Amino acid sequence: MARVESKNDESLARGHALLWHGLPQPGKGPKPSLSLEQILITAIEIADDEGIDALSMRRLAGQLGVGAMSLYRYVPGKLELLSLMLDHVMARSEETNTATAFPAAQTEGWLRTLERYAWQHRARYLRHPWLLSVSIARPMLGPNSVADLERVVAELHTLPMSDREKIALVTTVDGFVTGTVQQQVMEEGAARETGISDEEFWERQAPHLLQAMESGRFPVLAAMSSDMFEGSWDDDFGFGLRLLLNGIELEVASRER
Repeated sequence: MARVESKNDESLARGHALLWHGLPQPGKGPKPSLSLEQILITAIEIADDEGIDALSMRRLAGQLGVGAMSLYRYVPGKLELLSLMLDHVMARSEETNTATAFPAAQTEGWLRTLERYAWQHRARYLRHPWLLSVSIARPMLGPNSVADLERVVAELHTLPMSDREKIALVTTVDGFVTGTVQQQVMEEGAARETGISDEEFWERQAPHLLQAMESGRFPVLAAMSSDMFEGSWDDDFGFGLRLLLNGIELEVASRER
């Protein structure tokens, strides 16, 4: 039975065309009043400042000074807009955000590539937390996203792994990055939403936790040092990433033997 094309097919086709080719060249008549770059920069600013829930086609149109229906002539809908935004930020360098953490790394070759990849993606997610809300299950990959993947995979060509395993390797690292960033973003968001700082939150819990530790019900936790939860996000991320990369290095060494 032949498959009937739907509006979703048309929207998907337009989204891919925008990702790879930009807005079509105007024919006769008045030129478009907006550029795709202008639309994406404005959308990203809204999402960065107010969160992804604040971004709608109507809100974006108002910010750009056009009617909502006019905006749909440029971008089919919010799903395609988010894919375009994702690809747009992938083109921006986030090196400055990793300046304090990454240069201390001593690894080289494919290992250093994965390390840099992890730190840079973390910086990107922290700069644009709304990226965590963009579905990666079926991403609309654009040129910048593909170029980013190309750069890291190109350094993995010497690994004794199949192509499928190399992609799984990148996916595993990215999963670690998004998981840790999600924790950080949630904690920082909780302080903003409740108006209670981290310090105040833990101070209010302290008497109850102290009583629990002194009760004898939790001897292992009670014996641990008092600063066990005081590591910085950067330190904890770096530690976890080292554990992950060390495991990958052992696997590669085992296969090479």
